[in-house]
Amino acid sequence: MVEIEIRTTLEKFRRFVILNTCYSFIPRGYLKDPSIFPERDANPGRIYVEALSKLNLGEVREIRFVKAYEVLGVIYNSKSGNTSLIWRQVKGTLGKVSGTASPNSIVNLIEAGALPRSYVRQFLEEFEKKSVRLESGEA
Repeated sequence: MVEIEIRTTLEKFRRFVILNTCYSFIPRGYLKDPSIFPERDANPGRIYVEALSKLNLGEVREIRFVKAYEVLGVIYNSKSGNTSLIWRQVKGTLGKVSGTASPNSIVNLIEAGALPRSYVRQFLEEFEKKSVRLESGEA
């Protein structure tokens, strides 16, 4: 798992959550509406949108779709338990994402535009340096 701490927009994080959970069955109209979010009560696998106001639009499979106004935060936990991320509003629709992400979630964060490829390159370079130090007996 990879520790994540980045700034990104709410829309990019919303797209990540959709890619990770319901892209294959989300109604297309919901996909295009930036105020509609998936939620899930399951534990593990909870997805929760913290907003000043929410309207329940219906459920498809185990995902409930909500129309959210004035989003303050989004909590995303994968069913596998390998990803646990929280988006918190910083200003307007800009927020900070923090937590841990699985390799699959890293790919979807990149695909959604939430995580720049340079972040991944930097992480891989640091990982490679640590591996070389361990192989040479340095700690």
